[in-house]
Amino acid sequence: MPSDSPPAAIPAPNSPVSTPPGLIALFVAFAKMSLAGFGGVLVWARRGIVDQHRWMTAEEFNETFALCHFLPGPNIVNLTVVFGSRFRGIAGAIAAFAGLVGPPVVLVTILAALYARFGEIDALRRILAGVSCAAVGLLIAVVFRMMMPLVRKRDSIGLVVLLAVFIAVGWLRLPLAAVLLVAIPLSIAITFTLRRGEAG
Repeated sequence: MPSDSPPAAIPAPNSPVSTPPGLIALFVAFAKMSLAGFGGVLVWARRGIVDQHRWMTAEEFNETFALCHFLPGPNIVNLTVVFGSRFRGIAGAIAAFAGLVGPPVVLVTILAALYARFGEIDALRRILAGVSCAAVGLLIAVVFRMMMPLVRKRDSIGLVVLLAVFIAVGWLRLPLAAVLLVAIPLSIAITFTLRRGEAG
């Protein structure tokens, strides 16, 4: 006979889990992200937090990462501290930060020691040259991916500011701090003026 009881609710794919992560879970999760994150940890952080563990929805992750852009320091480190403190306070922030930074620091220290001992080997020099080419390729790929939203929206002002900063820092070799002190207020003023004009 068919049961009269209602079917079990199916959780939404973007809903976070009901049980927040513990300190060990935070450390292990961010350690995995940092060790897997060749070329950048952000992609792996979003995959682990949103898709794998469902500790945040996609919207919550985007909002948290947007907040971390306004904080001083590397964005992914800020995200780690904010995320850990959200669930477990100061101890969670420390656990997540230790997981993100600890394993790579140990790995890089070992590699640095090996390079100091065997750095004169010609084969190792060729390997490092290949690694540096791959790193440059990853950097260029990230730049183009970050630039694509400006191209899709046909944001000519944003592209002009991007090109001006590139010329000032990369070609004219002007100090980065001085360029940013001019470019950031200028871009904010231009955006504010354009938005105000569109609203009017």
